[in-house]
Amino acid sequence: MVQITDMNEAADITAPVPRSSTTLNQEAYRRLEEMIVTLELAPGSLVSESILSRQLGIGTTPIREALQRLAREYLVDIIPRRGVVVTTIDIRRQFEVLETRRELDRLLSSAAARRSSAIERKWFAENFECTKKAIAANDVREFLRLDAELNQLLSKAARNATAAALASTLHTVSRRFWFYHHNPQTALIEIGPLHADLVEAIASGDPALAGAASNRLNDYLVQFANATLPHQLNCG
Repeated sequence: MVQITDMNEAADITAPVPRSSTTLNQEAYRRLEEMIVTLELAPGSLVSESILSRQLGIGTTPIREALQRLAREYLVDIIPRRGVVVTTIDIRRQFEVLETRRELDRLLSSAAARRSSAIERKWFAENFECTKKAIAANDVREFLRLDAELNQLLSKAARNATAAALASTLHTVSRRFWFYHHNPQTALIEIGPLHADLVEAIASGDPALAGAASNRLNDYLVQFANATLPHQLNCG
């Protein structure tokens, strides 16, 4: 990965998109995160480093480091002398996450539109095209992979490591909650256009457009979370 120390260096970026340049640690994290988000590792289940290592064909050290990162992202609890437990779905935490990520997402989206290089905007455009195909095919898992990729692209293009690090601890929680509650037949019909609009706005290089698109997506996510509650408990 190319390290950016100055915003003006952005135009010199020649690194490939994140999906094709992962280290073993990144690969371990990516695969475990996907297994948790898509409920292959069910909420409340006990997991073993050694079993996951054999299952994924990745050494125990990258698995351990990935689990430690996932613990910081509220997806697993590491319990001494017991092991690693996948966290349960928590509606209260989801509302806290959404309240926080609204501000971070708008900042990162606007900054990425303003600061991204020509190459990075090409990556956003490619993500946009792939996202449209996933929506058309109603491929929820591919849609979630592209969403995770978008977050990586945003983290680099926004040139704000602090905001990116904070946001990364929130997005996986939000994705898992959405996957847990989504209707496979209609989910992408609702969220798909909002997500695609955000990617397109960032690729356009217009910070105001990107910020507004980010807000609309987060508005939907709050409405979606509210819909999972009993009517009398709905939160604004």
